[in-house]
Amino acid sequence: MAIPNGSLFDDDGIDYSDIEAKYRVEEEDGFDNILIVDGVPVIDESKRERLLTKIAKEFGRKGAPIKPDSIFLPWDEAKGKSKGYIFIEFPTPDEASFALEAMDGHPFDTKHTFSVNRFSDVEKYANMDETYVEPEKEEYTPREHLRAWLADPQGRDQYATYRGDNVEIHWHGKPSQSEIAYEKNGWTELYVSWSPQGTYLATLHRRGVQLWGGPSWNVQQRFAHPLARLVDFSPCENYLVTWSHTPISIPEGAAQGPEYFSPDDEGNNIAVWDIKSGHLLRTFPDILLEGEDGQKKQMTWPPMKWSSDDKFVARVTPGQQISVYELPSMGLQGKKSIKVEGVVDFEWCPLGDKDREEAEKEAAAIASGAKKGTSKVRENIIAFWQPEASNQPARVTLMSFPGRTVLRQKNLFNVSDCKLHWQNQGDSLCVKVDRHTKTKKSIFCNLEIFRVREKNIPVEVVELKDTVLDFSWEPRGDRFAIVSSNDPNLGNPGPGVTIKTDLSFYQLDASKGDFKLLRTLPNRTSNTIRWSPKGRHVVLGTVGSSSKSELEFWDLDFNSDQLKEGQKGEWGAGIQHIGTADHYGVTDVEWDPSGRYLATSASAWRHTLENGYAIWSFRGEEVEKHILDRFKQFLWRPRPRTLLSKEQQKQIRKNLREYGRRFEEEDELEESKGSAELIALRKRLADEWNAWRALCREDLAEVRQKKGKNGSEPAEHAEEEKEEIELWIDEVIEQTEEEVAE
Repeated sequence: MAIPNGSLFDDDGIDYSDIEAKYRVEEEDGFDNILIVDGVPVIDESKRERLLTKIAKEFGRKGAPIKPDSIFLPWDEAKGKSKGYIFIEFPTPDEASFALEAMDGHPFDTKHTFSVNRFSDVEKYANMDETYVEPEKEEYTPREHLRAWLADPQGRDQYATYRGDNVEIHWHGKPSQSEIAYEKNGWTELYVSWSPQGTYLATLHRRGVQLWGGPSWNVQQRFAHPLARLVDFSPCENYLVTWSHTPISIPEGAAQGPEYFSPDDEGNNIAVWDIKSGHLLRTFPDILLEGEDGQKKQMTWPPMKWSSDDKFVARVTPGQQISVYELPSMGLQGKKSIKVEGVVDFEWCPLGDKDREEAEKEAAAIASGAKKGTSKVRENIIAFWQPEASNQPARVTLMSFPGRTVLRQKNLFNVSDCKLHWQNQGDSLCVKVDRHTKTKKSIFCNLEIFRVREKNIPVEVVELKDTVLDFSWEPRGDRFAIVSSNDPNLGNPGPGVTIKTDLSFYQLDASKGDFKLLRTLPNRTSNTIRWSPKGRHVVLGTVGSSSKSELEFWDLDFNSDQLKEGQKGEWGAGIQHIGTADHYGVTDVEWDPSGRYLATSASAWRHTLENGYAIWSFRGEEVEKHILDRFKQFLWRPRPRTLLSKEQQKQIRKNLREYGRRFEEEDELEESKGSAELIALRKRLADEWNAWRALCREDLAEVRQKKGKNGSEPAEHAEEEKEEIELWIDEVIEQTEEEVAE
């Protein structure tokens, strides 16, 4: 067969172009589609297949799917082991570039981290000119400080309001200092949320979540979780959890990378993110239990609970186990969950000031080269409870973590439900136990209080005859308050019915080592307890009622300033009612970070009657009130933990009167400044009036001069017209109010 040069036909005219195209060998344009991955574990032949499968899975999780067949593993025949690096061939250079960005620096396990380079870069770097060239000096551009608001000269707090489609950030202070710091229309599509230390403001959108901050309120981070509806920050603001009712789905052509979902995340609802890098750490499915009627119960929020130091995050599989994950790897701690039969709920112990001080001392000792363990740093503690099963009683357990040592257990009987309440310094844990009688016809309550910082963790029991509706520890204190009720309408209130309640205060009696009743306030309608973040002051409110909206302000140490140091007054004598207020339709009650002001709001999300917000002093005096239609949300901006040492704080308390005089002088100056401004305004208005009157007289004189002879004014107009002003003064002699029966 003779085929002419350049022709694909033989002498008989047969076309061979399809065979030529099938078996044509194309020349390589380069090696940009091949990557070298270093930092791979050295293995023997028995682990080859498992290693290649795991590597392919890790690349797939980051949006760079590969097959084990596309991985070449160099082998050391003499040692019978791999050489610790691999070659991966991708279909296109673009896919290789994406994998390079996604996987370079990726932690494969606790001992190995990938280092990824292009195969074509090996020759380039091998022949690179190593002559040092001094880089050009870049002009330094300082970034905005995310906590710049803390440096406000007046020491003002901020709060956010959400009304209609408009979000505003306000400065709160004296009347002359209150102003809008920033506002934006359409800033969020659902609601706004502050991070625990006030660094970020989260807004929710159809495409995901955005974090804002700094004096200019620029975007600090974005998280691509479409239709996210709930967010939860970790205590140290390092991580974020987002949740969407709609399961994750990956549409064709969706963006890939460490900041986006991969096919492995499909079907999940919960995502955990790294705030600083914006990377997705892991996703989880929802766990929804079925009720007695077969319907799915409402999801409990948050589904992931953080340890106070951001080292661990945990979730419960009800009835089976608690899974604790290490951060930032999100690997299962100890490679196994805590198996607890029937487990219902758990809570992490908060870190108190004592724990933080010990941790700081430990860190300083390590930094100075001292041996680790010079100070006693308490491990994280996790508390959980499991109900009665078969012949086993209900049980509350306190476990250290990561040591997993059981610190204390307490058996409970005839238990219907339990709620775990940690004191914010981690000193005590109160387990509110709802118990039923043997006939299960009535419910009563016990408070099991674990004193965690004492040896062997003793447990005090406070027995109550009524149902406890609300429980709240005093911040930084050893007191707590409860709302209890035996109202027959409890559990099934009709429309417009307000439940009658009793409010009780308890305090630890150090001499006897148990909690003693301070005082009970009977026949109230209050259903909400709000302690000041500094302790001592508390507000009792009736929230969510259509007929009652009263707020009671109480001081639990009213006569503490009158008692000398070391002197003790009568038990409970310091509890004093200091003010009463009323905010119709109140739905939310929140203290500011300083504990000096209280904000109440009526949200349009709950009802549409007299929406708006009000700010009160800690004595219940109204500072400002705003009735705003379509008002939805009021949030004080949180503050981080103080940087002052205990000695500095004691010095400030010691010189409090001196600081008080300085503040009083500023208040007087503010008042006098306001008076001076008012006087200046009146004087300016009077001067303007007199100047206008003089100008009118000149104009009138010119007109009269033109009408008169020889420039003289007619006799009938010689006398200037007089202006008469009639002044009415109303004076209230007596005012009487009478009540008219309906």
